[in-house]
Amino acid sequence: MRVLGIDPGLAVTGYSIVEDQGNRLRAIDFGVIRTPADMETPERLLLIYDSIRKLIDDHKPDCAALEELFYNKNAKTALIIGHARGAVVVACAKGGLAQYEYTPLQVKQSVVGYGRAEKKQVQQMVKLLLNLKEIPRPVDAADALAVAICHLHSSHMGRKLTRR
Repeated sequence: MRVLGIDPGLAVTGYSIVEDQGNRLRAIDFGVIRTPADMETPERLLLIYDSIRKLIDDHKPDCAALEELFYNKNAKTALIIGHARGAVVVACAKGGLAQYEYTPLQVKQSVVGYGRAEKKQVQQMVKLLLNLKEIPRPVDAADALAVAICHLHSSHMGRKLTRR
């Protein structure tokens, strides 16, 4: 299974392509989509949309896993991230991908084993789980890798449970 992992944001959207190869996970691609601050919001959203569509076309993932919006008392920030998520959701839908959402707590629990883990712990575990030479940077890309890993762990467990 090949998963497109996404950590949405308007200024920086993290992305990853992670593949489950039996009992091993492999990072195919990861990075960030940056949108210039001086660009109007509609153009920034279009840039995110187009970039996600290109990733889908280039890598042919089976599904997409997105980090759920974390609302932390700043409604304006939540709204801006919501716009970026919308561009990602539409791009994935247009690409025919099933989409799955995970909270930051679920991602940390899946990757580190502790839902309140620090970002550095998540980054270190992503490095270990994907057998990378160094911690993936920037943090948004590491977060997107973690979301993809979370989905692969979750779907792997689901397949085990349905076999019984």
